[in-house]
Amino acid sequence: MPEMYFHIRWPNGESQRCYSPSTVVEEYFAAGGTYALTDFVDRSRTALGIAGERVKQKFGFYCTGASDQLAQIERTAAAYMGVPGAQVTVEMLTGADGAVR
Repeated sequence: MPEMYFHIRWPNGESQRCYSPSTVVEEYFAAGGTYALTDFVDRSRTALGIAGERVKQKFGFYCTGASDQLAQIERTAAAYMGVPGAQVTVEMLTGADGAVR
């Protein structure tokens, strides 16, 4: 499967590289896009859920990398849920080889 990464910046300015086992995240995030925190989490749930299902269809098992990444996003986002106007910026999307998409 074509893995990819979406590099994000949390409301406190901290950057994180997030994993997806599928390029489906390109349908939910745009490089340079800024998303309200809840929208970002919702989009992550959808994209990583689809990515995990694609792995299951191809290999017969769900991708724990996708579910682990979603759990990490949800844990980090929970810290900002009470912050008015909290946003997450997708800084870039890259392939597994590091090439910018």
